Amino acid sequence: MSVKEIFETMNYGPAPEDASEAFAWLVDQGDRFGHFIDGDFTSPGEGFLSRNPANGETLATLTQATQADVDTAVEAARKAQGKWARLGGHGRAKHLYAIARILQRNARLCAVLETLDNGKPIRESRDIDLPLVQRHFYYHAGMAQLMESELPDREPVGVCGQVIPWNFPLLMLAWKVAPALAMGNTVVLKPAEYTSLTALLFADLCRQAGLPKGVVNIVTGDGAVGEMIVTHPGVDKVAFTGSTEVGRRIRQATAGSGKALTLELGGKSPYVVFEDADLDSAIEGLVDAIWFNQGQVCCAGSRLLVQEGVAERFHDKLRARMQSLRIGNPLDKCIDVGAIVDPVQVRAITEMVEGCTEGERFSVATDLPESGCFYPPTLITGLAPSHRLMQEEIFGPVLVSTTFRTPDEAVQLANNTRYGLAASVWSENLNLALDIAPRIEAGVIWVNGSNMFDAAAGFGGVRESGFGREGGWEGLRAYTRPMGRTRPLAGIEPNTGENGPVEGIDRTPKLYIGGKQARPDGGYSRAVFSPRGKLLGQVPEANRKDLRNAVEAARGAGAWGRTSGHQRAQILYYMAENLSARTDEFAHKINEMKGGRSGEKEVEASIRRLFTYAAWADKFDGQARGVPIRGIALAMRAPVGVIGAICPDEAPLLGMVSMMGPAIAMGNRVVMLASEPYPLVYADFYQVLDTSDLPGGVVNILTGKHDTLAPVMAAHMDVDAVWSFSSSDISKVIERESAGNLKRTWVNNGLVRDWFSAEGEGRDFLEAATEVKTIWVPYGA
Repeated sequence: MSVKEIFETMNYGPAPEDASEAFAWLVDQGDRFGHFIDGDFTSPGEGFLSRNPANGETLATLTQATQADVDTAVEAARKAQGKWARLGGHGRAKHLYAIARILQRNARLCAVLETLDNGKPIRESRDIDLPLVQRHFYYHAGMAQLMESELPDREPVGVCGQVIPWNFPLLMLAWKVAPALAMGNTVVLKPAEYTSLTALLFADLCRQAGLPKGVVNIVTGDGAVGEMIVTHPGVDKVAFTGSTEVGRRIRQATAGSGKALTLELGGKSPYVVFEDADLDSAIEGLVDAIWFNQGQVCCAGSRLLVQEGVAERFHDKLRARMQSLRIGNPLDKCIDVGAIVDPVQVRAITEMVEGCTEGERFSVATDLPESGCFYPPTLITGLAPSHRLMQEEIFGPVLVSTTFRTPDEAVQLANNTRYGLAASVWSENLNLALDIAPRIEAGVIWVNGSNMFDAAAGFGGVRESGFGREGGWEGLRAYTRPMGRTRPLAGIEPNTGENGPVEGIDRTPKLYIGGKQARPDGGYSRAVFSPRGKLLGQVPEANRKDLRNAVEAARGAGAWGRTSGHQRAQILYYMAENLSARTDEFAHKINEMKGGRSGEKEVEASIRRLFTYAAWADKFDGQARGVPIRGIALAMRAPVGVIGAICPDEAPLLGMVSMMGPAIAMGNRVVMLASEPYPLVYADFYQVLDTSDLPGGVVNILTGKHDTLAPVMAAHMDVDAVWSFSSSDISKVIERESAGNLKRTWVNNGLVRDWFSAEGEGRDFLEAATEVKTIWVPYGA
């Protein structure tokens, strides 16, 4: 072809990447791999094949791990963990730096092997994945160095079990291994069955870099191996990235085990284009959002929402741009769209698309490679928001679209999903973009951009996209726990006695729902006695309908989350003022129920705690993260939503205030279940709320049996988080039942918390009361 013909056709010739070094590495390993345990590769055993999805050729044979293999790996990690933690921040930083450097020296080898194993275009592996992998180890080398000064009250969790997916094999490994190691943990990691080779290459590089034995252990196999890791009693924390379905099973499997858990799950991310957007830029951003990695991205902008006035023009431009996408051999540096990871995934995509009989479908008209797993980029327009393809994750190069008219409608459509991982907002009006972005319920929002990631900026979702963050300070805390020993909390039974008259005029308390006193639906009440058997009063027994009403009232008070921190602080100060005026009354009530003279101390501590959270209400805010782009990543603190709070039994007033204070200070609404053995104090406390200008529905208080109402609260689809510090044995049931909508949980696992000390307040409570929403705002050229 002549130069003239090249300029006239603008066709790209092939630019194949040399894969000889990657194949040589595979040959050096004998094309057969065991596991990496305690610093060495084990002998290969029975296993399965790793294939190149672009042509079906076998790359290597991998070993299917057994329970004995997992046991050995966990034992090695446990043995190494103490010494690794005692190495200190600087010692760990040097090792992480060494890993970052050896990854840089072997960047091309890693990128080529990733493309061979996964099928993504070499340009993406080379120019996106590997630089981010290196960045994470550099960044967390710095975090290791700073741990002792910046997190002096935190310590490593211990042994971390990590299970990663096949769409970003090496990047997901870095996201999990780097922070775990930085904080002094050791890891047992299982890569995806389809894409284990770069994890094994990483293990080899760790060995070359001099990482101590047992700090990183890698076992290969199918989902059964992941289950062995998740349920292993020697694993202290589980970090999982994958499907929502599997994440739900992991939440149930780990319930009541005391394991720390973070889940980064699926998504159906909205890509919102307003009529004033730079349409050409939005088209290019959309190409990156949905056809990057063949659409096999949990945060892919797979749900296109276009304002009606420009929808037809935008779709026409998009179809024209799709026709220029180049599909083929992923090792060709000119290719835009590579291979789907496995024939199973191709069949799943095909079945979902072929099952769609609505809308208008457009697929790129091009000849796909004769061999390998390929699927053409596809656009389906005109679907209703409720259509299956608008609601379910396709996980392939398929974009679905609908339109909107107003900004409010755009927000409603964007939030019309079970998921909440990411979103993109496109508008040349920055005021509009920054008004819409915080209103979208997602963990990450990109303004006039897509798929921006960095180790300094937290990534993760809400709703059925999981909980927890990876990257940034918030991701780091997930690999630490508070220092200090814990001891079991003894269950506290209600006092008993004989029914009889109550002194004075009968004053039967009611439930407190929506800012009003409410009779219990069931019509039952329970007697409350002093330690000497004296009848002190009756409290209502709430049932599931009362809980439903309380949740509805809390949902209706959503405007509370939009008030300023200063307004919330004033109301908390009013509560402290009104509680202080009734100190003697509250102290007497506590002393009657519990016996002794602790009431005065508890009331005073409660007043101080209200002051603490009034102080924090306008000060626990976000950060502007230093990310390596011309732009800024805003880590904003957003309220979790509706929090169900099961109060401590042992401190009826202080425990209630200690849970309510941080929750409402951060803009949440709460449904509180008062202390079961000492419930009477709540009836006087809602009078404090009534006189403190608190809007109805922000705080709702029920009384009843913790073990009866806890599973109902945890399973409720309109409750966003559950906290429990009850002395009843209900931690397991809360975690298990929370899997329905994968709400966040914070339970005591039957361990003591000293509510009068610093342990009863502070950042742990504020962190639990907020979600970090990362909003990326690029600027300039």
